[in-house]
Amino acid sequence: MIRPIKRKSMKIRPSGRSSDFISPSFGFGCLLECTYCYMKRHKPVGLDYATNVNEILDEINRHSLFANVKKPNQTHPKYITYDIACNEDFALHSKYYDWVNIFEFFREHPIAMGTFATKIIPRQFLKYNPEQKIRIRFSLMPQVLSDVLEPNTSYIIDRIRAVDTFVEAGYDVHLNFSPVVYFDNWLDEYRKLFRMVEENVKNKEQVLSEVIFLTHNVKKHKYNIGNNIGDESLLWNPEIQEQKQSQYGGDNIRYRWYLKRDMINDFKEQHNDVIPWNTIRYIF
Repeated sequence: MIRPIKRKSMKIRPSGRSSDFISPSFGFGCLLECTYCYMKRHKPVGLDYATNVNEILDEINRHSLFANVKKPNQTHPKYITYDIACNEDFALHSKYYDWVNIFEFFREHPIAMGTFATKIIPRQFLKYNPEQKIRIRFSLMPQVLSDVLEPNTSYIIDRIRAVDTFVEAGYDVHLNFSPVVYFDNWLDEYRKLFRMVEENVKNKEQVLSEVIFLTHNVKKHKYNIGNNIGDESLLWNPEIQEQKQSQYGGDNIRYRWYLKRDMINDFKEQHNDVIPWNTIRYIF
């Protein structure tokens, strides 16, 4: 079900990872079926999209005027960054919004910048030049994982090849290695992924990245099993994972800290060996 709603909550939350803050959602839900999606534990199907977009933008404007953020920081050297699509794939759902109005708000704003991650290639955005005030974060994982865990999304090689196109169209573009999933021969597959990036991205000095290791959720795990979605053996491995309660009360599991420490080191070593120009802003 796709339905228009008036967004009631205008709460802006701190982030500190890929953005300084998380804005009120323009959309809640997703029309993709990625098996690891944390948002779908709350809304398994459908999409609610906000009709009061200008009210959300007004709130971002008010918030930015009083936000106490020291620059430069890991999210941007100059601008205060707002993730505008924490609960959806904004690029996929953009036809439900006046996305040009949203992009123009950020382009013209003196201190605020918008950012979002996506698993598709939003070619409709190429007709607009946001002058580096919109950051697109293309999510990447080995294709063998993407085939199983994020069906009906753009091919990984196509996302990588789109990087230069969007950089040249005026977008700030980052790579989002997320979620990083441990499986047999995982380093070999990620090394192949890094080679694809190295061979197909020419605007090397402009492209940074973020790395987020898998966190899975008990509720989502049960939903996937009950609906025969994906391959839970890739996501649910209690022998190498530990319980983690999210700040919002969710029952999650993540890789055990001492294993994750080694995984991070191995990931960085492979990454830096193949694409040393691609600076990792953070690993989580």
